[in-house]
Amino acid sequence: MTDQNKSDMFRQVTAATLRAMAGENAENLDTTFGPVPSSMQSGQQRVLRHVGKKTARLPLPAANLDLASRAEVRGAADAAALHILHHDAKKHADLAPVESKSHTIFDLLEQVRVEALGARERKGVALNLRSSLEAQSKRKGYGNPEKQVMVPLEDGLFALASEALEGGKLPPASKAVADAWRTWVDTRVGAKGLKSLGNKLDDQAAFARLAYKMIRALDMDPGRDDPDEDGDLEGNKSQNKGQGMGEKTAAGEETDEVGEGEAASGAMGDGDDGAEGEQQGVEDEQQGGASEQRGSEKAGASQRPNDLSGPLDRPEHYKVYTTQFDETIDAEDLAEADERARLRTLLDQQLKPLQTMIRRLANRLQRRLMARQQRQWLFDVEEGILDPARLSRVVSTPGSPLSFKLEKDTDFRDTVVMLLIDNSGSMRGRPITIAALSTDILAQTLERCGVKVEVLGFTTTAWKGGKSRDAWVGAQRPPKPGRLNDLRHIIYKAADAPWRRARANIGIMLKEGLLKENIDGEALIWAHARLAVRPERRKILMVISDGAPVDDSTLSANNSTYLETDLQRAIGWIEKREIVELCAIGIGHDVTRYYKRAVTIRDVEDLGQTLTSELADLFEDDLRR
Repeated sequence: MTDQNKSDMFRQVTAATLRAMAGENAENLDTTFGPVPSSMQSGQQRVLRHVGKKTARLPLPAANLDLASRAEVRGAADAAALHILHHDAKKHADLAPVESKSHTIFDLLEQVRVEALGARERKGVALNLRSSLEAQSKRKGYGNPEKQVMVPLEDGLFALASEALEGGKLPPASKAVADAWRTWVDTRVGAKGLKSLGNKLDDQAAFARLAYKMIRALDMDPGRDDPDEDGDLEGNKSQNKGQGMGEKTAAGEETDEVGEGEAASGAMGDGDDGAEGEQQGVEDEQQGGASEQRGSEKAGASQRPNDLSGPLDRPEHYKVYTTQFDETIDAEDLAEADERARLRTLLDQQLKPLQTMIRRLANRLQRRLMARQQRQWLFDVEEGILDPARLSRVVSTPGSPLSFKLEKDTDFRDTVVMLLIDNSGSMRGRPITIAALSTDILAQTLERCGVKVEVLGFTTTAWKGGKSRDAWVGAQRPPKPGRLNDLRHIIYKAADAPWRRARANIGIMLKEGLLKENIDGEALIWAHARLAVRPERRKILMVISDGAPVDDSTLSANNSTYLETDLQRAIGWIEKREIVELCAIGIGHDVTRYYKRAVTIRDVEDLGQTLTSELADLFEDDLRR
């Protein structure tokens, strides 16, 4: 029997085993084998629900079907089967946190739960799952002293939870992953904190409640109330990440408690009583314009030309307390030359393992784009440029007319692409690294294709309001003040600046202390205004973000959806005008609820393929116009 026949038979047996383990839930289940990005590590992400059927994606086994390859594929199949068998997708969606990073941790704990149920029932399944985790850990370079790869929290917590709930010792590479985060996790949840989850493995809702407590103990905010034992919500708190906790008064009116001494947006607490015990009710937020003070009428957006400042009705719905402390700054002004060089070197180290992939995908995209700009000719015309390829006909057949050719007009339009990067605190760590890598890949590739690129970032100058909030407090806190923070809009690379000159600026995204809060709606309007006046015929605005806008100071003094509603209004206005084509890349977070055209990147290994596919599709759309 040939190796190919053995491989085919192994895949058939694995697919059949998966369906048998999944039981009646495996009806209409298809199994495919192929390269699986590391972001699809969990069985939950391997099971993709399509219209009326499920597809389980498993790793492609090695051609020689060695022991390690077989174990990895079997472990992946077992993980997918256990997910189908024990996981209630609707209940999971109802219980899941709102905040992106908390959602990721919640997902992986749920996957460990279903795997632990299978591992406790069958020793063979436990062995397969450990082997699969070990293979993935080795592929990422974990536990290899020569590579010294940084382990993200998600991978470390997955290994720790698997060790605690599935039983048995972890293999060397997986143990190295767990050890990288063991002390940090134990100091927050206790040495037996993860093992306590094992008491609720059979009850998904009760397990979710413990998972919420675990997430909060890890200094994360789920962005919503914890579920009770039945999976119901305990209250009606806001689902905006970073928002203060709400409660009902005796009159049935909801109040928000936000203290001025409150910690940064990732902090936990049973109550939000601040230094001053500030309280403001929804009733105050909903009062008419007659109650507004002059300080709340300093909306900078309404003072700009209407054709670029956003929807004409925006000043009626969105206000800015003051624009006095806002700033638009060049990235090089945020760091000294030595620091810029150090941060660029740090980014290059992250890029190094991806260089081969980047070069291959960049060349592929360049070929696709440049092919649209190649000259096309009309031959055998009566006038134009003499066609030397047909001169032999004149020599061989005297009297034949000379042949000319004319260049055809190309459909490819001159294009500028603007990248708008979310520089908020929730992007800290792996998300901002992925965003910086995305920017680096896109800028280099597009400029090689003759497409101009501009790179912008947006954040705030301070946590929880800065000088704008101080001015509002000094004015006796007039109601409905609007936006209460100092904007910082950053220009990493202007469209007309060469890449070699702006290259060092991209590393500044990794600067400690830069990432604070994010007010997306105003950033979009600012980026659109810059892009709309460009001379290029085609303008593309690509937003790289990790979810909803958040500014604690603004949300505590206005209604809970104030910033999110303005973002949706700004997006709708840009899409309706059609001067600029808008698309988005979600970093570890699905942003399709805001943007019509959006994709999600959950891991560095997804980066190149996702970016090139999205850009190629954009330019294909241009040709179909």
